[in-house]
Amino acid sequence: MIPATATHSGDYRNHVEERLLKTRTVMIYGGINQELAQDVSEKLIILANDSDSDITIYLNSQGGHVEAGDTIFDMIRHVTPRVRIVGTGWVASAGALIYAAPPKDCRFSLPNTRFMLHQPSGGVGGSTSDVKIEVEELIKMRRRLNQIFADQTGQPLERVTKDSDRNFWMSAQEAVDYGLVGSIVNGAAELD
Repeated sequence: MIPATATHSGDYRNHVEERLLKTRTVMIYGGINQELAQDVSEKLIILANDSDSDITIYLNSQGGHVEAGDTIFDMIRHVTPRVRIVGTGWVASAGALIYAAPPKDCRFSLPNTRFMLHQPSGGVGGSTSDVKIEVEELIKMRRRLNQIFADQTGQPLERVTKDSDRNFWMSAQEAVDYGLVGSIVNGAAELD
């Protein structure tokens, strides 16, 4: 029940977040950016310091800033408690990177979730020398991300590289077959 004092949207939001943290649940919805990376990192650290019990993340994201996704990926792997992740809606780009962080048996999907892998993109501008540096960094980033997806899915690096050359969409079942999703669940009881 929402307290009568939670009449303003900020109060309501705080109340919801407090209740979610009590259930050891973190929500990642929308674009991935530095602010979100800090928020998720703080929640994971707080929950890890409270208990070694499992943490569950629900993820629905179109992607966003790769380095912010890297932060969340690393923090999921950094904390001591087991982190389970549940994809819902769509899990794309940097969102797919975050999704791939836990071991496969801790990666779940709701039935209608869609997944998308693709190569990183970036706006490059400036002097010719700066453009060259940025292009080299994008190539390094792409290699690194492809290796992460190969490691986490069991797919050969060559296949991930080819598949991610363009937007590579998968249904929940196709993502299971690819090795990205551990299992498709219909209800929370199936997470255990």
